[in-house]
Formats: sequence, C-alpha cells, structure tokens
Amino acid sequence: MATTFQDFLQSYQADPAYQNRTAYFCMEYAIHQSLKIYSGGLGFLAGSHMRSAYEFKQNVIGIGILWKYGYYDQTRKGDQTMDVLFQEKVYGFLEKTDIKFSIQINHAPVWVTAYYLPPEVFGTVPVFLLSTDLPENDYLAQTTTHRLYDQNLEARIAASILLGIGGARLLEELHYQPDSYHLNESHGLPLAFYLYTKYNKDIKEVKKRLVFTNHTPEEAGNQKTDIYLLERMGFFSDLPLSEVRTLSDTHTNILDHTLAAFRLAGLSNGVSKMHTQVLQKMWGRASDISPILSITNAQNFTYWADKELYSTFQNKDTDKFTDRKKFFKRQLFEEVADQTGEIYNENVLTIVWSRRFAAYKRADLLLYDTDRFIQLLTNKKYPVQIIWAGKPYPTDYTGISVFNRLVHFTKKYFNCSVLVGYELKLSAMLKRGADVWLNTPRITHEASGTSGMTAAMNGALNCSTPDGWIPEFARNNENCFVLPPNDPTLPEHEIDEIDALNLYKLLEEVVIPMYYEDPKQWQHMVNTSMTDILPYFDSGRMAKEYYELLYTHHVSPEVTNLSNDGLVNLKV
Repeated sequence: MATTFQDFLQSYQADPAYQNRTAYFCMEYAIHQSLKIYSGGLGFLAGSHMRSAYEFKQNVIGIGILWKYGYYDQTRKGDQTMDVLFQEKVYGFLEKTDIKFSIQINHAPVWVTAYYLPPEVFGTVPVFLLSTDLPENDYLAQTTTHRLYDQNLEARIAASILLGIGGARLLEELHYQPDSYHLNESHGLPLAFYLYTKYNKDIKEVKKRLVFTNHTPEEAGNQKTDIYLLERMGFFSDLPLSEVRTLSDTHTNILDHTLAAFRLAGLSNGVSKMHTQVLQKMWGRASDISPILSITNAQNFTYWADKELYSTFQNKDTDKFTDRKKFFKRQLFEEVADQTGEIYNENVLTIVWSRRFAAYKRADLLLYDTDRFIQLLTNKKYPVQIIWAGKPYPTDYTGISVFNRLVHFTKKYFNCSVLVGYELKLSAMLKRGADVWLNTPRITHEASGTSGMTAAMNGALNCSTPDGWIPEFARNNENCFVLPPNDPTLPEHEIDEIDALNLYKLLEEVVIPMYYEDPKQWQHMVNTSMTDILPYFDSGRMAKEYYELLYTHHVSPEVTNLSNDGLVNLKV
C-alpha cells in the first residue's frame, strides 16, 4: 500500500486559515539540542520557524537532511585550544519510514530514504529528513549525508542535489503536492531545475510556486561553482547546458547559485530591512530577478524565553527578577567553572559574545588594543566578567586561530573565558546568564543576526553595531547600547579601529558605570528591552509574514519598482 502524507499525520491538522500547502527546504534545522543537524544561525532560524508554524497550525512541512555525524562536536586539545570531533549520532525519536527511491548523482543511482520527526516530539510542523545511509548504496553515496557542509566540493554538490531533487521526489512519493516550495537559502537550488522539467519547461509555472530566502550578503555564503562540474554531477536534472544558461542568464562557466535562485523564484526576500537594501544594491541591476521583499528574522518566544523571568518583569517585582537572573548566572558559571576552572561572581557585570566565529563578526574586537582591554579587565572599581563561545567552520583555520588566540589570552585572566559546545543548550544558558549581549559585526555584513533577540527575551541588554536587525529595534540608551554607525566603504582595518575605540569608550563611560552606579536605570532599560522585543521579534510574526507575503502571494505583472526605503511594493 502506497505511503501518503496523511499516513504520517497523527496529532497535526492544519488550520483552515492556512490551506496553502508549503514545503520548506533547508539544509539545517536547530530544533532541539538532541537533534544535531545544524551549524548556526540558519538552523536556529529554521527551527524557530518550524515551531511557530506549528503554533499557528500552518500547512507547512519541513524537508531537510539527517546528518549522520552532524556538523561537528567542538572539543579541546590538550592545551585547551579547539579541536574537531565527528561522532556518529543515533536518534530514537525519529521514525524510520519505508520510503525508498533513487536519484541520479554523478551519473549513478543513489538510494534515498526518509526519517520522520512527528510534530508532537518537539512541537514543530511535520519534518522529513533525507538519508543516503543505506546498504544499497556504496560508501561514497552513503557519505552524502554524513557531514553538514562537508569541506569536499563534490560532497556539498551531492548534498544540494539530494536536498533539492531528493526533496521533490520525496514529496511525490508521499503524494503531496505543495502550492509553494520555499528555498531557505540556495543550497537546494537543484529543486528549481527539477520543477522546470516537471512543469514541461514552463518557467512561469516554476515562478508561481518557488520562493527564495537569502540569509547573507557574504561572499562565502553565496556559492559560485563551475557549471560543467554541476552538469556532470546531475545538478540540472539532465537539462542541456544551453537551456541552463538561458534560464539562469549565465554567460560564463561559473554558476552563481544565489543569482540563479533570484532569477528562478517568483518572489524572494531578505531577512532584515537593512539586509534587503544591501541585496538590492548587490543584485538589483541584474536582469530578470524576482522582487525582493523584506521579512525580518525572529526567534520563537515559547522556546527561548524563561516564563518565570517574564512573569516577574510583568509584575514589576524587581527583587524576584534579580533573584531569577542571578539563578541563571549561577547555572552559567557552573558551566564556566567546569570547562575552564574559573569561578565567577553573580554580582559582577557579565558580558557575553557568542555566535559563529566568522571573520566579519569580529570575535576578537575587544582585543584590538590589548593594553586598553586589560585595563578594562583589571578595573577593581568596576569589575567585569567576559565569556566567548562559538563554533568556526571546522576547516576555517582563520576562525579557529581567532578562537585559539582568545583561549590563550583568557588563561592569563580569571574573569574571562572561552567555552566550547555552542549549540542550543549552551546558547540558552549564555543568554539567560548574560547581563550584556555583545554583537560586533562590520556594518552591512550581518544579514540579520538573531542571537540578540533571544538574549533580550531573557533580560540581557544588547550592545551592538547598528547592523542586521538592530536598526529595527534599537533606541540607544533606552532599550540597548548602540555603537555609532561607521562608514562601510572604509578599509577594513580603519573600520575595525574606529569600532574598537568606540566600543571601549561605550563600555568604559556608559555601560559598565551604569550597571554599578545606576541599577534603577539599568533595570528600566532591561524592562524596556523585554517589552520592545515582543511581539515583532517573536517568530510568530515572521511565520505569518512568510505565509501571507510569500506563500500565498502570486506574482503579478503589476510589480512596481523600488520604493523609497529600498523595498519592493506589490500591487494586489
């Protein structure tokens, strides 16, 4: 008997208000600490989206990949510097389906199966995870689903084919016909070419169904690949290269995955207003790209926020709020002590920098002027404690060297430390224990950045450059601390110098003195931050916008040009 999508639905029925069927294609999902199939912000965002879609009972299903070795486990070498461990993961809560089909990768059949994450396990919409780890496949084919973002180019291409074409084939096996296909980043781009062949090479039919979200303006996050290699691997569903070139408007031998996605989708979006404006500048003059909307990222309040902390805040019980915050600080400091042997004080201002170690995020900006930073660290009148955490890509040796530099520096001082294992559990612990959430990207490089949203939900004040989502939230010295805007056209070393000096000044003259000298003003800012973060930066708003603006909005020939704020207007 054929397996259908309805066979998997037990406790989940879509609300009649959300009848448009949407399949959400994403390479990673951060749904729960125990399900290690994510690397960073993209996964955190996807996890919150799937949770909020579940809370509204939206007609959405997630399509992803079950990574046998996850992303990687961040460990330490003997001298405390970073090491990388790939360890097999086994999940008893996933349902192994009897679905099995084959797709072509590199001119060879590769067998695919799917695992099912029922909605009731973690409170998400239905999620299907593809795997090639089957005895029918040779070892090379099995490794397609071994490591998220494998350093081998052909392995990454194979994973993209699996997500895009394998995901579409899975839906056919389930007899599930989406009204919308959402490419959450361009990793699943082969889906677009598969749909083109599926709908009799009618690009208008593809554009009616395909929507695309870009999550970064960074070069490293916008893949470009030799078009002949992609053709050999089966990326284009056996379409002639001449047709691929016409569809993607590619006139060189390099396919720009992001630009192709913008051209093949009917609608696209950036993940903050500022990011969308950056995308318009980057891609707006390219021919035949889809309209680019702005849908600002958000995070799921239900999952991330401590309800007791919010209750004390809403009841204006400052003493209980302070007690709850110190309870979380003690929990975090136990982890610090366990990892580093350092004992922190719950009454001391605690600053946390925690996110993926990418160069533009500048984890070591505080060390720009080492002498000045040491003065800040050793100030007995205004003591501070500083914690770093984050995972560089396992082969990003520049990022790893920054991590290791911080490790060696913190060995000399007992009020700063670097933690490993930055995943959902540690992320929540850091946000609840932080007094200040430090965010230091170079302006225009951070598409959105969502860690500060969940920090604010847990009583931490953001201290940030005005990038990503921050300009949509920030009221300087009212709900957060914002560095003065910098000129993004300056050379990077000048940008870093200006931002570092402004950061020292802000910490020394405003942030740290306020914490100790004016606790009422500090608490007022915390209260304002916790008020302002909701509801706009709860992913419930985001999930509704995706559904209403992207999933149910058919492209009209009456799409207008850019409005004054750099966003598209749509006549409906």
